[in-house]
Amino acid sequence: MEARPAAAALTDDVGFLLSRASGLFVRASNQALVSFGLRVRSYSVLLLACDADDGISQRDLAEVLGLDPSQVVLLVDELTENGLVERRPSETDRRTRLVVATDAGRRVRADAVREVDSAVDAQLTGLTGTERYLLRDLLGRLVLGVGAPAPG
Repeated sequence: MEARPAAAALTDDVGFLLSRASGLFVRASNQALVSFGLRVRSYSVLLLACDADDGISQRDLAEVLGLDPSQVVLLVDELTENGLVERRPSETDRRTRLVVATDAGRRVRADAVREVDSAVDAQLTGLTGTERYLLRDLLGRLVLGVGAPAPG
């Protein structure tokens, strides 16, 4: 009887493959973020804060990231301590505090995005441009219920 690699039984398990792929990307991204004092989760908060001109609530951050609100509070605290975001009162709901990127946070984001993109590209070297687009599209549909923008 021919020996099979230990992981062969898992190659048809989509959950396993997604989990392993996620681990590879998170490790590579975290390594790329070390010099910025960020990790994937804090980087994600910074990206969302930078993309929301008027800020984003911690509740919305938790929903988008799929995290417990208490985890988001800790991430925002860390980013605030590092001067990358600040909390501001909402003009429309006095109970809500918005997370807003600072100028320093926007500068860090620009540099960090380049490093993370490079790390992700390194993980995707075995895929063609079309395969990368399809992967992003399929994952976007699974996670967000939307397709990726057309390459261009």
